[in-house]
Amino acid sequence: MATRYHRGERAVQDRADLTRQASFALGGIGESIPPVAAAFLAEQPMIIVGGTDAAGRLWSSQLVGAPGFLRVPDPRTLLVDALPLAADPLAAALAGPSTVGMIAIEPTSRRRMRINGRSTPVTGGLRVDLDQVIANCPKYIQKRDFRFLTDPRSEPESAPRPATAPPTRGVALTPAQQQTLRATDTFFVASSDEAGNTDASHRGGNPGFVQVLSPTVLRWPDYVGNAMFLTLGNLELHPAAGLLVPGWDTGSTLHLTGAARTIWDADEVARVPGAQRLVEFTVTGVVEIPDAVPLRWSAPNYSRFNPPVN
Repeated sequence: MATRYHRGERAVQDRADLTRQASFALGGIGESIPPVAAAFLAEQPMIIVGGTDAAGRLWSSQLVGAPGFLRVPDPRTLLVDALPLAADPLAAALAGPSTVGMIAIEPTSRRRMRINGRSTPVTGGLRVDLDQVIANCPKYIQKRDFRFLTDPRSEPESAPRPATAPPTRGVALTPAQQQTLRATDTFFVASSDEAGNTDASHRGGNPGFVQVLSPTVLRWPDYVGNAMFLTLGNLELHPAAGLLVPGWDTGSTLHLTGAARTIWDADEVARVPGAQRLVEFTVTGVVEIPDAVPLRWSAPNYSRFNPPVN
């Protein structure tokens, strides 16, 4: 892991004929958090976490708190003053040592950074010892402003906030969940290599960029990026993946787990505007938590980089 590509990433880079571009992009992967990135983290109200449950399934989740809840006591350590809800599919995994992939994203300014490492529970939160810190470009991020329903500083930090409605669980998407996916402009995806090193990434586009082919099959385009192929490289070795679709205006979280594969067929890819490849995801588990977080976001200002949708 660390500051070199693994064989899955190199295989996808070679197939995409982007090996040279990927070698330049490798300079964006480090092992520590520089001061400017520590200041960025201190301003954020949320971070996305990807991890693996006891059954070996990958999930993505969301942790939130007042800006300052992400702290960098030294360049190789991140402290997160938040825990997931008990109903969250990663709650049990994060209650003990875990390998995690994280992405901090600031829709207000269209900035993001990825942080991968090893998580250990501490009082009221998590300590993450870092393996990778990755700079990412602002493409496909929809601009949004945030607000909290209540002052998060008044909430006790010693325990997760209880959800106000029970979660729903299943092995396929309900009609309402299918509509949520068709309407979404953003989701997050967790993946890992064959050794279990985990990464969390962002995917964005205009509403409709996620296709719902059936209650258990999704497809989305892989747009032009930085040529690292960290997600697709992981999927090349280990097809398990976990998706998170945040309810920007409701505070809900829709968590999906399953397996993904990359579609390279030129005719299929050509049918989707802007696509360089396609990713097909088969759903095997669904958890939806209403009002999971007290964070709300404004209506989006869509990225100018988003390709049109058929």
